[in-house]
Amino acid sequence: MNRPSNPMERPAALRGGLIEAVERESTADEIGLRAGDLIVAVDGRELRDAVDFRYLVAEESIELTVQRGEDEEIIALDKDPDDDLGISFVEATFDRVRICNNKCFFCFLKGLPKGLRRSLYVKDDDYRLSFAHGNFVTLTNLTEADWERLEEQRLSPLRVSVHATDLALRRLLLGNPGAPDVLAQLDRLRSLRIEAHTQVVLCPGVNDGAALDQTITDLAARYPTVQTVSIVPVGASTQAEERTPEVDGMGECTPAFASALVRQVGVHQRRTRLSSGQDVVLLSDEYYLTAGARLPAARRYGDYEQFENGIGMTRWLVEDAKSTVRRLDRSPINPTVRSGTVLTGTLVAPLLSQLFAEIEELAGVQVRVMPVNNRLFGSRINCSGLLAGDDLMDAVRNVDSDIVFVSRYSLDWSGSHFLDDTTATELQETAGRTVAFVSSISEVVELMGDQQLASRGLIVSSGPNQAGKSWTYAVDEEGERLVEPALAGPRS
Repeated sequence: MNRPSNPMERPAALRGGLIEAVERESTADEIGLRAGDLIVAVDGRELRDAVDFRYLVAEESIELTVQRGEDEEIIALDKDPDDDLGISFVEATFDRVRICNNKCFFCFLKGLPKGLRRSLYVKDDDYRLSFAHGNFVTLTNLTEADWERLEEQRLSPLRVSVHATDLALRRLLLGNPGAPDVLAQLDRLRSLRIEAHTQVVLCPGVNDGAALDQTITDLAARYPTVQTVSIVPVGASTQAEERTPEVDGMGECTPAFASALVRQVGVHQRRTRLSSGQDVVLLSDEYYLTAGARLPAARRYGDYEQFENGIGMTRWLVEDAKSTVRRLDRSPINPTVRSGTVLTGTLVAPLLSQLFAEIEELAGVQVRVMPVNNRLFGSRINCSGLLAGDDLMDAVRNVDSDIVFVSRYSLDWSGSHFLDDTTATELQETAGRTVAFVSSISEVVELMGDQQLASRGLIVSSGPNQAGKSWTYAVDEEGERLVEPALAGPRS
């Protein structure tokens, strides 16, 4: 990729999309576009965001209005409709990100300490980022112009935070007495042939029990518009708990609570599977692990549509471990290094230890799983993706193996920074040995057999579901897929 040597910041006065990178030998490269150019319009239509760009360039003949410095020119070209030109932008939105108008008492941003990555403090609630990056949005700030655009471009699927379908309860959860009826909004999306993946952030004692039954029933009844209904735990950091006095009686996710929830949701899962033939209702991995319950089979997760929401990641790891064992049975490796340490969140550490136990003997290596306590957010935040660099650096000082493995999901989309703005390079320098950021067990085994591993100080894999990247599409008048834009960028 042709990338500028220094990060670019978009001047506030600019209109259109500022190019961050141009893929080599792409159409954009062939016509002379480069990083720093500004694409103002396509076919005379001024661009509001990268979604506009992907939608408008999906034609055989287009005209680009391009500004370079003080000069502006129009470039006409013929192309394949599926050719996205090979451009990525500095920002996905060119007219500023739409900010959230809710005051959720459980909002994770409320509990963020100072000094983290700057992007984490942006309280976005922008339906365009829902389409482009898979962000969950509430749909509470849509204007009629937004609905008209949704009708024109049919941006599908969207990801919608519902939390509760009872209007009064939802308004309480959102801290927004004027929040619209989300069921009416979902019905309107159905009329536009736009699908949605929905989520319920479950706050024990608030929107669980009978309220959760109603929410699941209401949403599942709207299949196939509502493709999935996910129930995920509230991210109750220590700081957030101190700042959420608005609702009394909010409990925590104990093993007993998780076990009861698995049973409750299981009834809905079986019912919707019978009525629709699909697995619509999904439960966060955390609940199964906390309850000590059996994970659903891989087929229950479909195409893992809510993977980055913590739905199916554990099953995916289990299946990856099984396939790695089968591969080692057929073709053993000759390991370059004999010992490795996996730094991971406390929730999944026991399972990882079990999975590596069988692989160690087959691969001829030793893999130690070291759980890392989350001091930044508190021990109740127990997943690997929310581990801070400082906590990992403290842990890595106690490692004596040849190589260290860390979850790829603990880094931002670019693969450089942790949540607390420390860097992958800083962790590697503290470790004093090779550090690899991986997203699968098979990657661990492959790297331990890499003949050049000793010379590779820092390894950051892309992974099958690289954090912050969502593959979405627009559809035409008949609901057929129109274009598959790879809209890349950081997502917090």
